[in-house]
Amino acid sequence: RMDIAYVCEWEKRPKSNHCPSIPLVCAWSCRNLLAFTTDLKNEEEEKDLTHMIHIIDSEHPWDVYSINSGHTEVISCLEWDQSGSRLLSADGDGQIKCWAMTEHLVNSWESTLGSAVEGDPIVALSWLHNGVKLALHVEKSGSTNFGEKFSRVKFSPSLTLFGGKPMEGWMAVTVSGLVTVSLLKPNGALLTASESLCRLRGRVALADIAFTGGGNIVVAATDGSSSAPVQFYKVCVSVVNEKCRIDTELLPSLFMRCTTDPARKDKYPAVTHLKFLTRENSEQVLLCASSQLGSIVECWSLRKEGLPVNNIFQHRSPVVGEKQPMILKWRILSATNDLDRVSAVALPKLPISISNTDLKVASDTKFCPGLGLALAFHDGSIHILHRLSLHTMGVFYGSSSSNPQRVGEEPALKRQRGGGPTTHFKALQFSCTSLALVGVDNHGKLHMLRVSPSMGQMLDINTLLRHLLFLLEYCMVTGYDWWDVLLHVQPNMVHNLVEKLHEEYMRQNQALQQVLSTRVVAMKASLCKLSSATAPRACDFHAKLLLIAISSTLKSLLRPHLLNTPDKSPGDRLAEICAKNTDTDIDKVMINLKTEEFVLDASTLQSLQQLIQWVGDFVLYLLANLPNQGSIVRPGFGFLRDGASLGLLREMMVVIRIWGLLKPGCLPIYTATSDNQDSMFLLFRLLTKLWLCSRDESHPQEPDEPLIDECCLLPSQLLVPAMDWLPVSDGIICKLQGKHPLRLQFGKPYSLPGLNSGTQVEIFTRTPGSQRMDNLRCLHMGVCPTEDSKACTRCGCVTMLRSPNKTTAVKQWEQRWIKNCLCGGLWRRIPTTIS
Repeated sequence: RMDIAYVCEWEKRPKSNHCPSIPLVCAWSCRNLLAFTTDLKNEEEEKDLTHMIHIIDSEHPWDVYSINSGHTEVISCLEWDQSGSRLLSADGDGQIKCWAMTEHLVNSWESTLGSAVEGDPIVALSWLHNGVKLALHVEKSGSTNFGEKFSRVKFSPSLTLFGGKPMEGWMAVTVSGLVTVSLLKPNGALLTASESLCRLRGRVALADIAFTGGGNIVVAATDGSSSAPVQFYKVCVSVVNEKCRIDTELLPSLFMRCTTDPARKDKYPAVTHLKFLTRENSEQVLLCASSQLGSIVECWSLRKEGLPVNNIFQHRSPVVGEKQPMILKWRILSATNDLDRVSAVALPKLPISISNTDLKVASDTKFCPGLGLALAFHDGSIHILHRLSLHTMGVFYGSSSSNPQRVGEEPALKRQRGGGPTTHFKALQFSCTSLALVGVDNHGKLHMLRVSPSMGQMLDINTLLRHLLFLLEYCMVTGYDWWDVLLHVQPNMVHNLVEKLHEEYMRQNQALQQVLSTRVVAMKASLCKLSSATAPRACDFHAKLLLIAISSTLKSLLRPHLLNTPDKSPGDRLAEICAKNTDTDIDKVMINLKTEEFVLDASTLQSLQQLIQWVGDFVLYLLANLPNQGSIVRPGFGFLRDGASLGLLREMMVVIRIWGLLKPGCLPIYTATSDNQDSMFLLFRLLTKLWLCSRDESHPQEPDEPLIDECCLLPSQLLVPAMDWLPVSDGIICKLQGKHPLRLQFGKPYSLPGLNSGTQVEIFTRTPGSQRMDNLRCLHMGVCPTEDSKACTRCGCVTMLRSPNKTTAVKQWEQRWIKNCLCGGLWRRIPTTIS
């Protein structure tokens, strides 16, 4: 079963009569970016088409970045690279353009490179393979080791540089049977070469590209006639004398089964879809043959078979060690019955292992992601078929009406009688975990559908949680965006998922934990936002990410006084001494440190003041709110039992105390009721007492009454800061928990008045006249900021595009967040009026 998550409407959509012959293309990257095309008619001259590429992140689908691509013909292919940060587009004139983000902003793109095969339309396009391939083992989903669940498969890059580093580039197949390759050299230059697929060139109507583990490329091609063979070619790319060289070789071909069946011999004359099941598997191919009235789909597999020996040689004495000669031969795996006419095909991207044991476990546990491919039909329906057997796993009936049909609600014939033209999908794409499906219909509208992990089969809650946890772990290991997994998390699942995710993370080895440390915190934060009961914990996880970043940055500034120092860095010694010394007097802890290692020049210390101020404010906020942590979970609650984070805060307080002796102006500023109040001394004493209660994570203790009493007095001694430095997300994921479809329009932010009203924690609301914060620099930007700003697509963190400070230490801090936010999300430029 599938549900519409939202329908986006392109407000400048083309006239409906233009499109039957014009292909629409869409592509969904692993970083949650969607690219799709439209061809808009010029109202004055009907012949002119403007070929547009539109890019959105699915968390803010109304914020579309539209590019006038400059292509002179209809765009036929869109391809994201493996990192999801660059996009290839190709057209019917042989032009290929490479698009990249400007200033790492998802709503700012430019074409920097390109190649061309003049006048030769591109029918297939792909980036060269980088040699990274994972296999996801459902059989091992209960294992405690991520390395067993997601194993690295031995796979060679398409082309390697010196030292085995993969060389970047792309390849394309043209309609005249030409293969063209463009290689990106490390110095930015482009090497381009073209070669015929075979000696006798012929028309190529459809083609697809796959890769082998040995570093070769396989191209499948057909001239569009189902009675003609589907040809396969091996392509080897190399660099010889600074020139690109392409070698091609003919591989075994196949004839579609439907043309050899007497009952269907001339029923489906045209091959309309040709795709390898996955880019890393050149041994399985999907073919669809169609007529004006219907289609048939076949799945073929390449197998090694023994070559039969003639009877004359049967009685010959065998030579020792001689083996039967083997040949490669295409065999049909499965085929569908006669279907309605297919308009689009989407193949799963999840690299699920298809060994017999994995398939059996997936069948037993009803784990379906990665096993189904999607077929869209001209009646507006979508069928999910098993990728090997092609039996139906799920059906979605049409979305042209405001109340989409559900499975089994009406007979198919009754549904097809509509007033207007039938809406059907021209392009379909699965997300990276195959839990969501995006499509562009023949009226230029964008549709998003959630695909159930069990394809609508009833699951007990524990099995469903285990499936979602498995996919979250996959995203955590690969670095892919987990937005599509969140579509299936209901508010009542959040707490259990966060706890189980933490348990699985803690079972990994120390090295892997260190690599994934910030990613798991960001994942917990995005999960907690889905439920009003856990929303305050999302604040804690964001604060923890900022604390870890500030701590590592400040410690990195420390330098050993002498060159011949022991192995431990000043930061490590600081952590060790603070962990051993449980004294509540900050000055006594400071005495045990080599203060000469903490010496920095005054300008550097002063430039870090806003980060130091954040640490001071956060400690004060935590302690002042300690007595309030009762029946309602409030922001800061997660830190009360987090001994590691409290220990980090304690270390930072000691460092700040030392730096305050060098440059008093860098100290955090507190508003105290008494002139002789040593605020840092007081806060460190209370923080140490709280840390002592929770430093033993296996046996945490409740804060004692005297500590709570002292924290009760804090607001009368010091002015407690507000929580304005927390980011507020304006994304759509929190609005998609219900089963009702949303209708959106590009350029118009969507809001649901009254959604969760009264249940959201008060810190998420901002009064109209409140100060706006730069969440990364910890600076106030004023009530109506005039600076250009950018916001995180995932957590809503806002920061200025340009740095107001030019000191080295601040540049070091800001360089950390050039490409990604604290949480790993991408940046998008936001207008100054709503920043």
